[in-house]
Amino acid sequence: MCDLNGCGKRPDLPPIVVDPEQRRLFIKGVTCLPLAAVLAVPELSRAAASKLSVVTVENEYGEPISAALALPEAEKAPAIILIHEWWGLNDQIKAVALELANMGFLALAVDFYRGEVATEPDHARALMGAVDPDEATENLVIWNNWLRGHERSSGKVGTIGWCFGGGWSLQASIAAPVDATVIYYGNVALRADQLKALHGPVLGHFATRDGWIDQEMVNGFQSEMKKAGKADTLSVYWYEADHGFANPTSARYDAEDAALSWQRTGVFFKQHLTRS
Repeated sequence: MCDLNGCGKRPDLPPIVVDPEQRRLFIKGVTCLPLAAVLAVPELSRAAASKLSVVTVENEYGEPISAALALPEAEKAPAIILIHEWWGLNDQIKAVALELANMGFLALAVDFYRGEVATEPDHARALMGAVDPDEATENLVIWNNWLRGHERSSGKVGTIGWCFGGGWSLQASIAAPVDATVIYYGNVALRADQLKALHGPVLGHFATRDGWIDQEMVNGFQSEMKKAGKADTLSVYWYEADHGFANPTSARYDAEDAALSWQRTGVFFKQHLTRS
């Protein structure tokens, strides 16, 4: 949801205003608000995040790994793994998990940074650089298996991630069978021999003015998916926007494209995770 250079307030972006009474009712848990409003207001993101529970399992070395879980109302529901951007598992990502739970999914926001959350780019860069790819991949497989075996799970699992987490959403789907994958402007520079491991459809959201996850990279991804025999399983959407357009606190936030991409994401997950 932010890029490698960080993110800040756009000076030309009107602030998202939430009526005080609606804010009070949301914090009390008796009303809902649009996702953009919740993500834009720290107090609301914090209130949403507080509704999640921390779950802990052991990795293959017997070490604890934790994630934040949001449960839907349904007794059985498909599950979605959320992977944070370079800031870490902050209140925003947890708020998105709650939104997915409200949409009927068992939502699990994983934590690659073992509880650390960055608010400054240098700290975020250091945390991101310290992630061990092999360990992260193994942990994602553990969480995938954990969700499939959860008593509230229907057995289907999807993944979603933004920027740093967008690339990992794709990696998670390669490491273990996944029924639906969503990528928000994440690194997709993978080869056909790697992509052959994908089992489910992939939805990608990309920005035309993104200087990092650019047209060349995405075109290469589409070409490699075709070589892997996966072209028919890939849906790519381009937005006249910049990297980080889906985050209301980003310097590059685009409200219209953020809403459209989220609508498409919801339809995609419901189509591939809730239908037999």
